[in-house]
Amino acid sequence: MSLSSILTPEITNAIGVLFGTSIDKIEFQATRRDFEGDITMVIFPLLKQIKSNPVEIGNKIGRYLVDNVTEVSSFNVVSGFLNIVISDKYYLDFFNGIKADEKFGSVTIDVNEKAIMVEYSSPNTNKPLHLGHVRNVLLGYSVAEIIKASGKKVYKTQIINDRGIHICKSMIAWEKFGNGETPESTGLKGDKLVGNAYVAFDKEYKKQIGELVAEGKSEDEAKKSAPIMLEAQQMLLDWEAGKPDVIALWKKMNQWVYDGFEQTYNTIGVNFDSYYYESNTYLLGKEVVQFGLEKGIFEKDPDGSVWIDLTKDGLDRKIVLRSDGTAVYMTQDIGTAIQRVKDFPDVGGMVYTVGNEQDYHFKVLFLILKKLGFDWAESLFHLSYGMVDLPSGKMKSREGTVVDADDLMAEMTETAQKIAEELGKLDGYSDAEKAALYKTIGLGALKYYILKVDPKKRILFDPKESVDFQGNTVPFIQYTYARIQSIIRKADFDFSTTAENIVLHEKEKELIKQIELYPEIIQNAAQNHSPALIANYVYDLVKEYNSFYQAVPILGSDKMNEKIFRVQLSKKVADTIASAFALLGIQVPARM
Repeated sequence: MSLSSILTPEITNAIGVLFGTSIDKIEFQATRRDFEGDITMVIFPLLKQIKSNPVEIGNKIGRYLVDNVTEVSSFNVVSGFLNIVISDKYYLDFFNGIKADEKFGSVTIDVNEKAIMVEYSSPNTNKPLHLGHVRNVLLGYSVAEIIKASGKKVYKTQIINDRGIHICKSMIAWEKFGNGETPESTGLKGDKLVGNAYVAFDKEYKKQIGELVAEGKSEDEAKKSAPIMLEAQQMLLDWEAGKPDVIALWKKMNQWVYDGFEQTYNTIGVNFDSYYYESNTYLLGKEVVQFGLEKGIFEKDPDGSVWIDLTKDGLDRKIVLRSDGTAVYMTQDIGTAIQRVKDFPDVGGMVYTVGNEQDYHFKVLFLILKKLGFDWAESLFHLSYGMVDLPSGKMKSREGTVVDADDLMAEMTETAQKIAEELGKLDGYSDAEKAALYKTIGLGALKYYILKVDPKKRILFDPKESVDFQGNTVPFIQYTYARIQSIIRKADFDFSTTAENIVLHEKEKELIKQIELYPEIIQNAAQNHSPALIANYVYDLVKEYNSFYQAVPILGSDKMNEKIFRVQLSKKVADTIASAFALLGIQVPARM
């Protein structure tokens, strides 16, 4: 039980006994560092019902707690704040209760509760994953893991955009300029090979536009009549018509890309439970439109197009079916959401990890699904996130200047290697151990730097800064974890027993208080869909541990009970770091 849950009924009882009244809510906050106390009750809200001086109220409640609540050892009152000091016994009992709990912080999944489906990545099959995808993938994976740790079943999914004119552009370019190259013949990952074709298309397209403009056509006319664009448009029609040779080429090139994506996902350390493909889902939703028309939710215009009027809800009119009967993206997303619940009947909510440029789209989508009467539509969430920039500026995939995800991860590993070698921290490591450690630090630095920021904020990602061994970075935290592992290895005594007659040092108490917050942090992170809460909690925990490490001897104590307790406390900090980092998809090294 948390301190607030222990104290709330006791303080409620005290108010009844002392003042003959009741209060709906007791407000707590952390005690300020410059005052003695472990938790602070805010007295000011009581003044509406208790006509007295706030200091006098605080003193009476504080005295009552000391006399009647075993966990409370003393108190002090500062203005309208009651600072409550909790006994060592409470903290020692708490610590001894969780020190061997390997799943501390996480809640067992409730099989009777509805599952949550988290969608992330959702790339196009005409190019490799890039820096923007990295933020998407890291956010989606971490949020899924955090929701799972909070006690809910989670399904991880993505929808792969494997059809449309952009796909046909790569196909046409590969036919024209690819010279029959394959991933096997070139040694290139398949997604990179197809991405090169996409860049080649754009280069040829611009060249043809320039030639047509030189012949006297306007730029708009040139864009529409460029031969290579007309070929891509015809290929899309052939694909929709099921032309065998086009379908065969589409399947071959898409498989190259899927294989390439899988390599990238394996490197970055994420996975999925299911895959949806736009080529299978783009017709979904049309039958729902008919249902919506019959229910009066949608309306048909004279030209045959179907719309929904959301102006009374503060939005606008939105088309859901064109006049020629073809679906729009909104229709497809409606149908896909419904299909997912059919495929996974225990799903009761969904999280869509998509950039903030789609904020309005998801407002409309969620509102339409609610109006269609789906109860799970009340539990839909758009995990909206800002762009990631590099110091060099914005990225453009058509021009081939996009920051490739694989290249970025390789660069992070190289950056970690360079800094580690400069610091000279790896004496005695084999080459294989060094390579593994560079990857653990580099990829961890990338993930942490992105995830420690609130998802809604835009990020300027600096690779070198992220691998700094000082400050709020992964190497700083990983180094503390490795330091604790070294302490454990050096402990040449049995520290599995419960240490007796411990008098807590102030730094030990603060460290236990920080550990105690972990379950609540997980629940808050799940509710807010924010890995940043986990990341910054770990940083605070590590800062608290380093303060403890500097203040008290661990293996150097001359009392065996203190040595046992401090090694146990250190181990629990390390376990909590590893647990929290696992929720972020980050590994921890045993040595560093």
